[in-house]
Amino acid sequence: MNIAVILAGGVGSRLGAGIPKQFVEVCGKPVLAYTLEPFEEHPDIDAILVVSLGSYMDEVMSMKEKYSFSKLRWVTEGGDTFQGSVMNGIGFLRDKISEDDTVLVHFGASPFVTKEIISDAIRVCAENGTNAISTTDYYLLSGVKHSTSSVTDPENYSDEYINRDTIAVMNTPHAFRYGFVDDLYSEASNTGMIDKVEPHTTTLMYALGKRIFFSKGSQTNIKITTKEDLEFFENYVIGKQTKKCGKIS
Repeated sequence: MNIAVILAGGVGSRLGAGIPKQFVEVCGKPVLAYTLEPFEEHPDIDAILVVSLGSYMDEVMSMKEKYSFSKLRWVTEGGDTFQGSVMNGIGFLRDKISEDDTVLVHFGASPFVTKEIISDAIRVCAENGTNAISTTDYYLLSGVKHSTSSVTDPENYSDEYINRDTIAVMNTPHAFRYGFVDDLYSEASNTGMIDKVEPHTTTLMYALGKRIFFSKGSQTNIKITTKEDLEFFENYVIGKQTKKCGKIS
């Protein structure tokens, strides 16, 4: 089986919308519903688990009937971080799926994911038997920041060039053979590594010496983080609806 694990546990404070960004409505429908649609419609996805903020779990389940999400099988509560939510999702599935099943972990606020991206993640993970991370090359000029503060900090600057041809830009979905990712988090917890690295599965893989395999990505597969991102998505939805109605060719 191929199971989509959609992370909807974040509070989205940077958006400033007053509610978590994955539940903000765009043209009368929450962002999370748009994100679920490509997984619901994909012929190779068998089931969907949403890892949600506890206070929104009932709302997530109400989407099952409202939007005919027949593959939305489970909802469980998220953690305080990306990694915590992934761990909760992986742990929830432990007695429900097999070690050789594939899980695809994806941000609930990333509604631009496509059928092609999902398909390639499943393919690459099956071929190497461990993982596939949606990845793109990096095309812009890049440099090392003097400090870890934002580029908006007037004290920050760059005086060291990075060869962009050496950069891999990673995104979700992350596809894993279930036994691989379950063992990964068990090892990280048992060794204490889980508390020593940036809270993402990919950084944990690096810390534990695992190889990351690349699957198809897209620069348009953005995660909604800012108001500008939300406005961009809203215009995208309106454009698709207009085209579907035959108002533009």
